[in-house]
Amino acid sequence: MKTLRILLLLTACLLAGLALAFVLRPQPVDTRLAMGDTNLGGDFTLTSAQGPVSLSDFRGKVSVIFIGYASCPDVCPTGLAVLTQAIKQLPEDQREQIQGIFISVDPERDTPQKLAEYTAFFSPRIIGVTGTTDQINKVVRQYGAFYRKVELKDSAMGYAVDHSSRLYLVNQEGHLEKTLLHNSSPQALVDSLKAILTNQG
Repeated sequence: MKTLRILLLLTACLLAGLALAFVLRPQPVDTRLAMGDTNLGGDFTLTSAQGPVSLSDFRGKVSVIFIGYASCPDVCPTGLAVLTQAIKQLPEDQREQIQGIFISVDPERDTPQKLAEYTAFFSPRIIGVTGTTDQINKVVRQYGAFYRKVELKDSAMGYAVDHSSRLYLVNQEGHLEKTLLHNSSPQALVDSLKAILTNQG
């Protein structure tokens, strides 16, 4: 009987712990935005091939931020291709009001010059930036993103980087307004960009 009581008590504690973990789990970025979380997003300064670049440099435009790295085999090329196609589909006057920002979380391999060459492959409206580990971590926290290095044994790459796979849409005042998955359709991104341009116009 005593053993049964202990077992029941342990089970109750386990269930209570699981319930608490469910309540306290990190909320998705979109959910936090919908709840009016003003702690997400914000200005930052990183380095491009042309020198320091701040988000505030693009005030008055809609910025689309993607966080990844140039050696990424699939997620980053897909996300940047979606952004490129969406920019192309916009009318020329609206196209001029969009700025893509590719933030590399792999400064060990991604120099500013390498990022300039990488983003130029997609669109002249996308700029590549990176920084110190501390600078990168600060931006990642600001935007509710994540990344982690994964060692690759018996690979010439040495390591890969797991990272967020979202497009972060920042309005003309520099506020994070919406996110989309990297594999959203270009049309979905076009619709979101037009909505922000119209609402803020």
